[in-house]
Amino acid sequence: MRCRYPYLARRASLIFPSMALVMMAGCARAPREAKPTGANAPKLTEVSLLLNWFPEAEHGGFFAAEVHGCFAEEGLKVTILPGGPGASVAPRVATGAATFGVENGDVLLLARSEEAPIKAVMAPIQTHPRCIMVHEESGIQNLRELRDLTLAMNAGGAFSHYLKKHVPLTNVKIVPYPGNVARFVADKGYAQQGYVFSEPFLAAKQGAKPRSLLLSDIGFNPYTSCLIVSEKVLAEQGDVVRRMVRASVRGWEKYLEDPAATHKRIGELNPEMGQDVLEFGWKALKGLIMTEDARRDGLGSMRLDRWEALRDQLVETGLIPKDKVKAEEAFTAEFLRPS
Repeated sequence: MRCRYPYLARRASLIFPSMALVMMAGCARAPREAKPTGANAPKLTEVSLLLNWFPEAEHGGFFAAEVHGCFAEEGLKVTILPGGPGASVAPRVATGAATFGVENGDVLLLARSEEAPIKAVMAPIQTHPRCIMVHEESGIQNLRELRDLTLAMNAGGAFSHYLKKHVPLTNVKIVPYPGNVARFVADKGYAQQGYVFSEPFLAAKQGAKPRSLLLSDIGFNPYTSCLIVSEKVLAEQGDVVRRMVRASVRGWEKYLEDPAATHKRIGELNPEMGQDVLEFGWKALKGLIMTEDARRDGLGSMRLDRWEALRDQLVETGLIPKDKVKAEEAFTAEFLRPS
């Protein structure tokens, strides 16, 4: 069960200590060349990839790149580091503690508002999987119909700020998200936050009939599981970034084609992720990855207007100051283009 609190009900200034990140960035560790294992073995460039949570389906393409040798084909030796509560992906990538990271677009913009010098270089999940889970028996068909119930969600998250600003929530009592589905299963008048590839599966497995209402349906749609990197690595190791992006895109393509070997690997690393929930997650994610944009522009593609819209939403909800973040500086599509 995922219980992710990327904002921990506090402003990003508590997570990203002002200009200290910029000062520390000068100490960032550039990717280094691994020693060959044999006399004629080619050198592989060693890099690290820090996840924003424990290994699961939303990281499937990155693990597929490892399992199917996509990283090695690009001359990379990638150490994938598990995340979890307090992973602090953005600051660790900004300061060089990790070469690359996996993070969502809203978190990246919050980090940039606190001077974190990081950018997204690909975005495999085009439609944000964040949902509000209600009971089918409630008759609620969309988020604007949320009323007369208890709603458990992280009050500090950008999505919750957006929801409260754009949905009436008539007679809705908001309580802290407990990190499990126990009360949801027991209480038909209870709704909660979730990700479409995990909580609905767990609730259904325990006998409930959940309906998932996506936040993207009302306009809150950050790119998800973005591959991020520091501006320092971008400037000094552009070829490494290009190879990492190329391998990651192929990994996600492999994952969509056949997830079996990847799910076996994720299960070994995170035994709590059973093969049944991983299979459910893969099916739920396919449509969120291969959207019209991805089919037209390529897997992992990003658009400026999407980043601008997200930036404006974070300004609207008071999470970042107006004119603090330039959307065009938060990402680059350069490495998604054929070299």
